[in-house]
Amino acid sequence: MPLPSSSWPSELMKIPANQRRQVIEYLVKKGYNRTEQMLRQESSHLDKEGKPINDRVEDLGTTKYSKAFQLLSNWVDSNLDIYKFELRRLLWPIFVYSYLELIVNGFSADGENFLREFSGPFEKIHHEELQLFQTIKLPQQVFDNATTRLYRNNKYRIPLNTHVYFNLVTFLESNGKVGGSVILLLLQTYCEVRETTRGPIDQFSFEAIINQSAGGQGDEADLQEGIPGVFTGITNKDIMNNNAVLRLGMIPMEAELALDVRAELEEEDIKHPPEAGKLLLVEEFEQNIKREESADAPTRNEIPLPPSRARDVVMEVQKIKENRDRFRIESRTGGIGPAVSVCMFTFHNTLDTITCMEFSDDNNLVAVGTEESYIRVWHLHGGILESALPSSPNDPAPSSSRRLIGHAASVYGVSFSPSIAGPDGADDSVPSTAPKLLLSASSDKTIRLWSLETWTCLVVYKGHEGPVWNVKWGPFGHYFATCGWDKTVRIWGQDHISYLRMLVGHDSSVNQVAWHPNGAYVFSASDQIDKSVRMWAFTTGECVRVFTGHTEFVSALECSPSGKILASADGGGSIILWDLAKGTQIKRCKGHGKGGIWSLSFSVKSTVLVSGGADGTVRVWDVELPSDPFKDGTGEIVSSTGAADATRVGAAPGGQPAAAAGVGSKKKGKDTMITPDQISAFPTKKSPVYKVKFTRMNLIMAGGCYLP
Repeated sequence: MPLPSSSWPSELMKIPANQRRQVIEYLVKKGYNRTEQMLRQESSHLDKEGKPINDRVEDLGTTKYSKAFQLLSNWVDSNLDIYKFELRRLLWPIFVYSYLELIVNGFSADGENFLREFSGPFEKIHHEELQLFQTIKLPQQVFDNATTRLYRNNKYRIPLNTHVYFNLVTFLESNGKVGGSVILLLLQTYCEVRETTRGPIDQFSFEAIINQSAGGQGDEADLQEGIPGVFTGITNKDIMNNNAVLRLGMIPMEAELALDVRAELEEEDIKHPPEAGKLLLVEEFEQNIKREESADAPTRNEIPLPPSRARDVVMEVQKIKENRDRFRIESRTGGIGPAVSVCMFTFHNTLDTITCMEFSDDNNLVAVGTEESYIRVWHLHGGILESALPSSPNDPAPSSSRRLIGHAASVYGVSFSPSIAGPDGADDSVPSTAPKLLLSASSDKTIRLWSLETWTCLVVYKGHEGPVWNVKWGPFGHYFATCGWDKTVRIWGQDHISYLRMLVGHDSSVNQVAWHPNGAYVFSASDQIDKSVRMWAFTTGECVRVFTGHTEFVSALECSPSGKILASADGGGSIILWDLAKGTQIKRCKGHGKGGIWSLSFSVKSTVLVSGGADGTVRVWDVELPSDPFKDGTGEIVSSTGAADATRVGAAPGGQPAAAAGVGSKKKGKDTMITPDQISAFPTKKSPVYKVKFTRMNLIMAGGCYLP
């Protein structure tokens, strides 16, 4: 079967010259005039060895990269919508390598013009890298910089559907003289295009939906984009998993534990009958059990936990008492409701060395990590922190604080083991519900487990390949999660020296980690380039949700006690509430000034959120959407310059925030919009708020350092 006439010339160019003349004569004889003309045209562009002479891309001068990039960008924008999402992946690597080629060849001025002309569309995702490229002006700087070396010494992976890749090559070859050959050369030299047989990488495309319904998952390696260490894009598998079904219900209580708790509550009801209008503790317990029963809850077999002890019985009894007697905070959608109180703890003479802060769940202890590599623990009520070890003459006198020394570098995260305020008038026969353990994470690459009874280090956990930025106990103890500079999240068991899970997927350093209240999921947030929040399944280690929407680094994470909402805050002063089941954004809260929101906490019923940050304010937010978002929806304006100016906010009648007035009559800096879901704001005196925490009785505790 003869080849199509359009393919003949390229095939015939492989035939020796003497035989080619015979072929041309044959074509003329058979009437293939067009093919004969094309063959003669190609034959006239041969070198001495009979090889085709390619058009030299250098003829375009130093503007060849600008013309080539503009050619590719215009073609991508004019392409079919079904292919745009995937084709746009080409633009960033072509942009990077075009710029680096200009600098390496000594065309610094042309490189600056190229960067200025085409960097706009990449500003949101690649802001930090663009700032870096602005500092690269000389060839030697390209060779010395770690990031540019990664780009030049590694192939940039680009996954493309086979049909899309064919269209791309056809377009570039047909436009070789006007920039197509430049793009082809960059792709061949610096990129690795991986053809995939699946549909385009877009969760809304027809082919992708068909593949998903057929159960096709694709090969994870084939879908990986970018270069490890500088950028690896969100894979198609991650995006698809935003539709994965989650099990957000609470884990049912152990049967034997439930029987013991019910017996204790019955005894307590006999000893101390409730006041008029209040339920019996047993009735409260039955209602609580029904509320937590859910068909979508994970089973206790999926997440192995140690058997319950007498201490667990006392803790569950205390939870029921608190649930009946706590201060009620209802939703403020209508703007009416009782005020929320804040108890602020301010640390003086810290010399700005405190890096992290944590309150214990029993409201008795506070721990801080410092740049001097030690941890300090205080008793909030001035009590003496006793040690279970026998004292010696060389021991310091007992005091209300303890210093834990062992790390070799700055401490960036501390976390108390789960605890609860003990029963009133309890004697020594009742097991203590105070926290027993403290975890700390450090830039010395280790996590340490400390005993709060002997005030000594029990275990040193190693596994991260760089500084460990954060650590959090799971909701039931025993398990804890860490995150660090090596772009990973790791889950550990208290009884294992090595990690149980390593969760990989973020493109840059992971600085925040949080747990779902049922212990079946872990949340993590990445800073710098990534700016995404990911949700991981504890049992499988898979990423089941990816939340994108922050334009600044994510500075705080917190999941609601109901298990249905996730709150994330960023360095720009925004808070985003996410619907976990749907994988969508609920709303965005604004009111904080610049500098970052460093801590978030939900009320027990998940109706109110509290935040604290660098602007020196504690702010309380309504979690639910406003009943009429357009009524008083213009918000209020506050000045965002300096702590004093940014925090002069009082609660106006009806629960709406009053407008802030700066010191003096002049406006300074930019104004910050306060969304109407802010309930109230509490200013400090030049004290950035490091930590906020709702107690189980719905009092807000906050801590910060006075910085004169």
